[in-house]
Amino acid sequence: MDERITELEIKLGFTEELVEQLNLTVFRQQQQIEALQAAIGRLSQQVQDSQPKEFRSLRDEIPPHY
Repeated sequence: MDERITELEIKLGFTEELVEQLNLTVFRQQQQIEALQAAIGRLSQQVQDSQPKEFRSLRDEIPPHY
Protein backbone atom coordinates (compact mmCIF):
# COMPACT_ATOMS: atom_id res chain seq x y z
CA MET A 1 0.00 0.00 0.00
CA ASP A 2 2.82 2.43 0.85
CA GLU A 3 4.43 1.71 -2.51
CA ARG A 4 1.24 2.66 -4.36
CA ILE A 5 0.93 5.91 -2.40
CA THR A 6 4.55 6.76 -3.14
CA GLU A 7 4.03 6.08 -6.86
CA LEU A 8 0.91 8.24 -6.87
CA GLU A 9 2.78 11.07 -5.12
CA ILE A 10 5.55 10.87 -7.73
CA LYS A 11 3.03 10.91 -10.57
CA LEU A 12 1.24 13.84 -8.95
CA GLY A 13 4.51 15.76 -8.70
CA PHE A 14 5.24 15.21 -12.40
CA THR A 15 1.68 16.13 -13.31
CA GLU A 16 1.86 19.39 -11.34
CA GLU A 17 5.12 20.28 -13.07
CA LEU A 18 3.63 19.52 -16.48
CA VAL A 19 0.54 21.62 -15.76
CA GLU A 20 2.77 24.51 -14.67
CA GLN A 21 4.77 24.26 -17.92
CA LEU A 22 1.59 24.14 -19.98
CA ASN A 23 0.20 27.18 -18.18
CA LEU A 24 3.39 29.10 -18.91
CA THR A 25 3.22 28.07 -22.56
CA VAL A 26 -0.39 29.20 -22.87
CA PHE A 27 0.47 32.51 -21.17
CA ARG A 28 3.34 33.17 -23.58
CA GLN A 29 1.20 32.26 -26.57
CA GLN A 30 -1.51 34.65 -25.41
CA GLN A 31 1.07 37.43 -25.17
CA GLN A 32 2.23 36.66 -28.71
CA ILE A 33 -1.36 36.63 -29.99
CA GLU A 34 -2.04 40.02 -28.41
CA ALA A 35 1.18 41.47 -29.87
CA LEU A 36 0.28 40.14 -33.33
CA GLN A 37 -3.24 41.53 -33.07
CA ALA A 38 -1.83 44.93 -32.17
CA ALA A 39 0.59 44.77 -35.11
CA ILE A 40 -2.24 43.85 -37.48
CA GLY A 41 -4.27 46.75 -36.14
CA ARG A 42 -1.40 49.17 -36.75
CA LEU A 43 -0.85 47.82 -40.27
CA SER A 44 -4.54 48.08 -41.04
CA GLN A 45 -4.53 51.69 -39.86
CA GLN A 46 -1.48 52.46 -41.99
CA VAL A 47 -3.20 51.01 -45.06
CA GLN A 48 -6.32 53.06 -44.37
CA ASP A 49 -4.24 56.21 -43.84
CA SER A 50 -2.37 55.70 -47.11
CA GLN A 51 -5.54 55.38 -49.17
CA PRO A 52 -6.79 58.53 -50.87
CA LYS A 53 -9.65 60.14 -49.00
CA GLU A 54 -11.63 60.97 -52.13
CA PHE A 55 -12.66 58.60 -54.85
CA ARG A 56 -10.97 59.32 -58.15
CA SER A 57 -12.06 57.80 -61.39
CA LEU A 58 -9.43 56.17 -63.57
CA ARG A 59 -10.92 58.13 -66.49
CA ASP A 60 -9.66 61.32 -64.84
CA GLU A 61 -6.12 60.00 -64.88
CA ILE A 62 -3.93 60.75 -67.88
CA PRO A 63 -2.22 57.59 -69.16
CA PRO A 64 1.58 57.65 -68.86
CA HIS A 65 2.12 57.52 -72.63
CA TYR A 66 0.55 60.99 -73.17
